[in-house]
Amino acid sequence: MALEALKNANRVIGIKQVTKALRKGIAQGVYVADDADAHYLEPLLESCKEQSVKLVHVETMKALGEACGIEVGAAAAAILQ
Repeated sequence: MALEALKNANRVIGIKQVTKALRKGIAQGVYVADDADAHYLEPLLESCKEQSVKLVHVETMKALGEACGIEVGAAAAAILQ
C-alpha cells in the first residue's frame, strides 16, 4: 500500500479512530508514524498483528499527516474497506 493511497481513500486518522476501525473489522490497512510515542502505538500494533491487517511504517508524523491531506502530524491512519 503506497502512502499516496491515503489522499483519496475512505480513511480515518488518529490512534483512537484507527483503533475503533480495527475493533469493528473495517480497517483494510494501517499506517503508523515511526516517530510517534511507542506507548500509544503498542496496542494498535498488537491489534493489527492479531487481525492480520497490513501495517505500513511511515518515517514521520508530519509525512503521514501530509499524506492524509491535513496540516498537522498524524500518529496513525487507516484505509477502510
